[in-house]
Amino acid sequence: QVQLVESGGGLVQPGGSLRLSCAASGSIFSINAMGWYRQAPGKQRELVAAITGGGTTNYADSVRGRFTISRDNAKNTVYLQMNSLKPEDTAVYYCNADLRQRGGAVSARYWGQGTLVTVSS
Repeated sequence: QVQLVESGGGLVQPGGSLRLSCAASGSIFSINAMGWYRQAPGKQRELVAAITGGGTTNYADSVRGRFTISRDNAKNTVYLQMNSLKPEDTAVYYCNADLRQRGGAVSARYWGQGTLVTVSS
C-alpha cells in the first residue's frame, strides 16, 4: 500500500552530476526521516544522506560537500543532488522513508527498489 519509486540514475562521467528523486505514494499519514543509501558490488549498504521532517540533514563523510539532500513535503518526495561524482560513487542507490500509514499506530521503514548510478569514463 506504500510505494517508494526512485528515478534519475544512469551513467555519468567523473566530475559530472546527477539528481536522484524518490516519491512516496499510497496510504500515507506522515513521513518522518527520509534518506538515501547505496550499495556497491561486494560491499554493505551504507547511509549516504538523510533528512528529518524538519529539514535537518546528515551526510556520510565521503559525500559531504558534493551531495545535497532535500525534500518536498507536499509531494512526499526526497531528492539527492550529486555533484563532482567519482568512480567510487558507483552503486545502486536506495531511497528510504520512515513513515506512518493512515490508520497505523506506529511508523515503519520502507525502501525503494533502487536505481543504478555508474560513474565511468
